Amino acid sequence: MFLKNQWLTIVLVFSSIAMFSQSKKNTIVPKTYVASKTSNPILIDGDESDISWNKADWTALFEDIENNIKPKYATKVKMLWDETNFYILAKIEEPHVWANLKQRDTIIFYNNDFEVFIDPDGDTFNYYELEINALNTAWDLFLSKPYRENDNVVLNDWNIPGLKSAVKINGTLNNPNDTDEGWVLEMAIPWASYKKSYNEYNVPADKFWRVNFSRVNWQHTIVNGKYERKKDADGKFLPEYNWVWSPMGVINMHEPEKWGYVYFSSKEEKDTFTIPQDEKVKWELYNLYRAQKEYYQNNKVWAKALTDLTKETIKVDGKVLKPILENHSSGYNIMVKSPFSNQTFTIKEDGQFLK
Repeated sequence: MFLKNQWLTIVLVFSSIAMFSQSKKNTIVPKTYVASKTSNPILIDGDESDISWNKADWTALFEDIENNIKPKYATKVKMLWDETNFYILAKIEEPHVWANLKQRDTIIFYNNDFEVFIDPDGDTFNYYELEINALNTAWDLFLSKPYRENDNVVLNDWNIPGLKSAVKINGTLNNPNDTDEGWVLEMAIPWASYKKSYNEYNVPADKFWRVNFSRVNWQHTIVNGKYERKKDADGKFLPEYNWVWSPMGVINMHEPEKWGYVYFSSKEEKDTFTIPQDEKVKWELYNLYRAQKEYYQNNKVWAKALTDLTKETIKVDGKVLKPILENHSSGYNIMVKSPFSNQTFTIKEDGQFLK
């Protein structure tokens, strides 16, 4: 269903936090990870000792979403794939493992949670979000566009068909009288859940998808022997921590152009991946898109010249880009020819990316 309930719409606007916070010049290089193909079956039980996981590398430890402040607790991920599923293993350090939300598709980030963001074709449209807490309660959503576009559609009742997930607590859940090590979350997400048509073959063998992971962690207090989110002197909840695999530079997970790159290697042994130069060209187009958005907010009209957006020469790997800005009755197009592939890339006023 479309989200017509006012309270839920308001909550979703701030889901994964501060949707409308806009970043400026993108100086962050997204993280990369090579997910190897596995031929061994993986039992989704929350146990990291599976033989398949022993062959996979951990990501670097998560970082603060916005800055270089080191998170208080460690988080890391492994990834694998086969012809059926995308496998994810998250190891979450947490001395107080607690959760109380048990209903699927409730607002899971009101608990400490782990979140997965996936954009299969990397155009920032039609992407997916999954949140799971330590009770293994899931909240999965489909988003037609990022929240920065006012005409986006969020399908809260979209569920991942065939999703398998399991949590293993290294300690005791909801017990404030002891200290825990944390929890492990293991999941298998079927490729079929991301199909755009019945006959589409969308298994990304030797291709990359844009992916990111986020961990929401709240300060807590104990009330009548139970964990609750901590409040300030005015009764307002203290802000949560947002720790991510690939930092965003702003408290906003919903800038998909900044997410990491996961390359799904068909090799079962080690492989390498380098971000294509054309991807860097796209980053520059999104920088101009964000600059146009800021210009419009300040002037109530779109800029008609690129010099209104930037005075700098735009370069990628030493090559000068020569964007062209075209205004039209409903917005604008910014086009640029890649000096690496000779493809022409275009971004529109709503962030839609074309090539």
